[in-house]
Amino acid sequence: MFAVIKAGGKQYRVAAEDVIRIDRVEKQPGEVVSFGEVLVVGGDTPSIGAPTVTGATVAGEVIAHERGDKVIAFKKRRRKNSRRKRGYRHEFSLIRITEILTEGKKPSDTPPPRPKREAKPKPEASTQAEGGDAEAAPKKAAGKKNAAKGKKPATKGKKPAAKGTKK
Repeated sequence: MFAVIKAGGKQYRVAAEDVIRIDRVEKQPGEVVSFGEVLVVGGDTPSIGAPTVTGATVAGEVIAHERGDKVIAFKKRRRKNSRRKRGYRHEFSLIRITEILTEGKKPSDTPPPRPKREAKPKPEASTQAEGGDAEAAPKKAAGKKNAAKGKKPATKGKKPAAKGTKK
């Protein structure tokens, strides 16, 4: 089920558990906000409002408040020694949609608990331990270390000349 809501003069298509970024609302993080202007409720039996669907509301939980990127308004008048620079950052609220209600039902005052996500499976330990060839691996590694000690770097003993000095 999805819905199209109107918030802050803009329209958003939302479904349950969606996270949207709308203009700042005056609620604290963790509180429930409800949107009464529902334009469309879709699903098995879609209903389109004229202009809104009667008895439909969408509830969401305020996750956080954040600010957008800085927008610079720079104005300059040529040959007049006049210029002005102003910065502006728009404020947004992150909302997680919790439920889409129809038939005049009221949203709950507390947001439902979030379902726990399953942890990613950890990769197996080393594959050498499974193969049974655990003794051969350290010998190979030791051989590589000795081979590296025998080689000398190409720039050993030569220092680069400092900039600006002549030889």
